[in-house]
Amino acid sequence: MTIQETATSESIETARKVLTTASSALEAASYRLDENIEKAVSLILNHKGKVLITGVGKSGHIGQKIASTLCSTGTPAVFLHATEAVHGDLGVYHPGDPTILISNSGATSELVRLIPTLRQFDSPLIALVGRTDSPIAQRSDVVLDASISKEADPLGIVPTTSALVALAFGDALACALMQQRRFNANDFASFHPAGQLGRNLLYTVGDVMHKRDSVACVSLETSMRDAVIAMTERPQGAACVVDADGGLLGIVTDGDVRRTLQHHDEIKPLTVADIMTKDPISVDPSLSLGDALSVMEERSSQISVLPVVDASSKNFLGLIRIHDIHQPH
Repeated sequence: MTIQETATSESIETARKVLTTASSALEAASYRLDENIEKAVSLILNHKGKVLITGVGKSGHIGQKIASTLCSTGTPAVFLHATEAVHGDLGVYHPGDPTILISNSGATSELVRLIPTLRQFDSPLIALVGRTDSPIAQRSDVVLDASISKEADPLGIVPTTSALVALAFGDALACALMQQRRFNANDFASFHPAGQLGRNLLYTVGDVMHKRDSVACVSLETSMRDAVIAMTERPQGAACVVDADGGLLGIVTDGDVRRTLQHHDEIKPLTVADIMTKDPISVDPSLSLGDALSVMEERSSQISVLPVVDASSKNFLGLIRIHDIHQPH
């Protein structure tokens, strides 16, 4: 075995150990969940204001992520740096705002010194700590046990497993609060209007589709040549085959044209009826973008364009492409 092969093998083993150690720690933490998580949920749920999350170093980074997750799932939250707090940032507090203190050791000096001041704001304290007998835990109202048996790094000292477990506790708390608030997909979308998740929930097919006038529309008798010309003039990736009453009969995609050219030396006699997909999958304009994306992707053979048809009249209204779902509106 070469030096490079040995190094690669060792790297894989080290990386695998990190993941398995983390997995074991998360499973162990799940079994330690008790009435304290219920107390934390109730404490936050029964407060009309916001939640403050504080920590230093890696715990501070974890705290910022937890605050962000809480905000996006219906619980107003603010991250407060423990050092900056005593230099003016305590002004963010309103009486009774709960505080989540994150510390693996449970003895972070900046947090310990902050506790008496937080009590002056009548702030209920939730300790998210790696030691339940620590100074922070002993001075808090609720203690969440985020202890671990070991860190996952080769030295056993880098905040790896401990950081992941603390983060997972934050996610668990946020999800429990979501459930209690009956926070639904529409609520989530209202907090994420600029992201793809929010876009998929907030917008409908009718909001972004290409209307009939901008789509190549052909009849059954249209020659393949004329269909290609129509698709070139209105380049939406397909031509829709409609009858005299405006009903959808089929669709010819760019892929259909390419496959036809592969299998036919003479295309002049071919009409749209010879190459189209009959009775294609279509969607109603009221369908959400997320559901339309599922129609396109959750199938053995994915499709990139969908005809839009009125559910009641069956009339062809337009076309939506997968690119229309992903690009900004």
